[in-house]
Amino acid sequence: MSLAILHADAYLLVLDKPSGLLSVPGRGEGKQDCLTARVQAEFPDALAVHRLDMATSGLMLMARGKAMQSALSRLFERRLIDKAYEARLEGRLAAAAGFVELPLVCDWPNRPRQKVSFEHGKPSLTEFCRLAWEGEHSRVRLIPHTGRSHQLRVHMQAIGHPILGDEFYATPAGRAASPRLLLHACRLAFSHPGTGRWLELLSPAPF
Repeated sequence: MSLAILHADAYLLVLDKPSGLLSVPGRGEGKQDCLTARVQAEFPDALAVHRLDMATSGLMLMARGKAMQSALSRLFERRLIDKAYEARLEGRLAAAAGFVELPLVCDWPNRPRQKVSFEHGKPSLTEFCRLAWEGEHSRVRLIPHTGRSHQLRVHMQAIGHPILGDEFYATPAGRAASPRLLLHACRLAFSHPGTGRWLELLSPAPF
């Protein structure tokens, strides 16, 4: 599989990760193939800054060198990198836009699943905007204001509209509706730490 490089300079790379490919190596011999390893074969100084779920496709940012990795990590920590996703959900979402603010924690007996927990969960906030109704499904734009594991997936399930094709959180009908998770990282925008210029990358959802 060839790399889909959307931006490359002396400081960083932005790639379009396909669904079904790990962002970073997993545990075990069978989980070493990943986007990071493939990129490092061509750019040996490339380092991961964040990750997407294996089932999620879309824009992934990588640093070139440890200094840039630290700089980009600080932008993520300070929430200075704008991220947006597009998804297709089960059912017809009634609200045109809104927020989901529900605390999340790992569901340890069923990991990697996550769950809502008002007692033990960490604060989590997702913004949503309905783009269209498509038959009995909804197309939405999702903006995570926090970065919890499976945040978008659990929050959509929590409001009664799981993401189509989600093996963990969709209903049986929702899983059967798509062979892949219909969640795509479609936008990354930030002030480039190396040049100071505003950098915006877009990737249309492939579904």
